[in-house]
Amino acid sequence: MTGFKAGWRGLVAASLIVTAWSAPFLAQQAGAQPANAPVPVTVGQAERRDVPVFARGIGTVQALNSVLIRARVDGTLEKIAFREGQLVHPGDPIATIDPRPYAAALDQAKARRAADVAQLHNASLDLARYAALARTNFASRQQLDTQQATVEQDQANIQADDAAIATAALNLSFCDIRSPIDGVVGLRQIDAGNLIHATDSTGIVTITQIQPISLVFTLPQSTLPQVQDAMQHGSPPVIAYTSDDGKRLAEGVLVTPNNTIDASTGTISLKAQFANEDRRLWPGEFVDAHIQLGVEKNAVTIPPAAIQHGPDDLYVYVVKPDHTVARQTVTVGYEDEGVAVVTDGLSGGEQVVTNGQVRLQPGSRVAVDAKS
Repeated sequence: MTGFKAGWRGLVAASLIVTAWSAPFLAQQAGAQPANAPVPVTVGQAERRDVPVFARGIGTVQALNSVLIRARVDGTLEKIAFREGQLVHPGDPIATIDPRPYAAALDQAKARRAADVAQLHNASLDLARYAALARTNFASRQQLDTQQATVEQDQANIQADDAAIATAALNLSFCDIRSPIDGVVGLRQIDAGNLIHATDSTGIVTITQIQPISLVFTLPQSTLPQVQDAMQHGSPPVIAYTSDDGKRLAEGVLVTPNNTIDASTGTISLKAQFANEDRRLWPGEFVDAHIQLGVEKNAVTIPPAAIQHGPDDLYVYVVKPDHTVARQTVTVGYEDEGVAVVTDGLSGGEQVVTNGQVRLQPGSRVAVDAKS
């Protein structure tokens, strides 16, 4: 027992020696990080400026016009006159169907008319003869009337021949297929040499007009009054972004909202039109549409990153001249990725913390990052 006490006394003495030796070092470390050290933060400026107000919706690009080119007569597809992806204009050649059967039908119709014209001429001469004989009672009235009917019948035959010629000429013109619109030619559905029919559903190729081009997008029905108010001052601008909202594609104008609201979704469809001179928009493409509904004049704005969510309100940390922060309750109106409009709580000119809020509380001292 005596030995155990002696060992214990030695251990305590050694511990006291170590504590005495390390005390200056611990005191130095404590001095390096005092409890009231400034918290490093980045800040932004509350400033007054005009802010465009946008509403956003998801939309689909649509061709202004789209035409499926199909044959209007039966025959052998003799020639394809376009390149896939080619830009065409009204009247540009698209394809040619073998015209020979229709040219022959036109010649037949013309020949029939020529025969009927000759027959009418002969019947007219006979009518003149019967009329002269009837005046001297060498021909009966019945013969004269019969010949008159023959002349009128031949005249009707010529009218039918004219219609047949027009039909044959029209069918012959259908062999030369041309573009009815400005647009881009798609992928062809059939090759030259194939027999095609007017009843074929697949067609030859589709032409879509992309300059200008349309965009149909949806917004919540609650935005309709704002859209209608904006339309009172002209056509509101619409900006199209990629589907991830990362890249601006084109700017156009609103054409019209739809005439009904979709009751199943509570949304309304709107159509915008874009010049699309650089072809950045393509039919079927999904895009994010931003429509400008107005401008907030002389609004107090701050970076959205400054806004903090409390249990019952929104607030920001305002940096005071003595480099401490104060918690300021704010009311936020319009907000997007780049700016938040403060309608109450700030007057403009304040510095607000945009990064580092997690370590702050009212009265905390801060060190502002020089890059802010």
